[in-house]
Amino acid sequence: MAPRQPNGRPEGEADISIWKEAFFGAELLLLHASPVYYGLGVPRGDGSPVVLIPGFLGSDLYMAHLSSWLSRVGYRSYFSGIRLNATCPNLLIKYRLAEIIEKAIRETGRKIHLIGHSLGGMMARSIAAQQPDNVASVITLGSPFRGKVLHRSVMEATAAVREQVIKEHGKQVLPECYTARCTCEFVSSLQCKEAAPVMQTAIYTRDDGIVDWRYCRTGDANSDFEVTGTHIGLVFNPAVYSIVATRLAEAQVPD
Repeated sequence: MAPRQPNGRPEGEADISIWKEAFFGAELLLLHASPVYYGLGVPRGDGSPVVLIPGFLGSDLYMAHLSSWLSRVGYRSYFSGIRLNATCPNLLIKYRLAEIIEKAIRETGRKIHLIGHSLGGMMARSIAAQQPDNVASVITLGSPFRGKVLHRSVMEATAAVREQVIKEHGKQVLPECYTARCTCEFVSSLQCKEAAPVMQTAIYTRDDGIVDWRYCRTGDANSDFEVTGTHIGLVFNPAVYSIVATRLAEAQVPD
């Protein structure tokens, strides 16, 4: 297991194989062949807003399939507005996602659902902890919210991004930004449990080649859902879409 930092959060390299991630394309093909993708056999939505948050080094672009599917099954989907998730998550939440969330609530008059992939899921949980009255549910896809335990190459990439973040933002970020040692509101919120009204769903795969799947679970059997597939492919996985539809329906808030 990865060593723990002074704040109790693990951080380190995961002993996993990244090569399996090359098969995410097969999951995309299977998605288009699945009846679920066309809204068949899944619960219908109630028009509630769903905000999608991409993962590390990702953008809204690769969340497009999930967004269009959500619209087909009866939800109002909102992109995060993040062009590239490669800066301080705390700043992104405060100055980018806050605006999107406010817009979604204003336009629909409803609480939001948050769906985040990888780092995006960690940001979603942080938002829910900070704004429980505005959030109906949180769904994380392969998000290591219990500790920063990643494949070596991903750890190296986060180190490079960290250097750029500190160089670009200076005193706007804390010295330990982009590490498990940081004490910003984003990291601190991950150590708190969401208020009871916020339903949690953590979807993970044991074949994950990017993060250690053991850190992607809440520990509650009613909230944790295992699927077969890759880390990248979680946003294209038909089994994930079925779980998402069911959990969103269970979290619907009566008018």
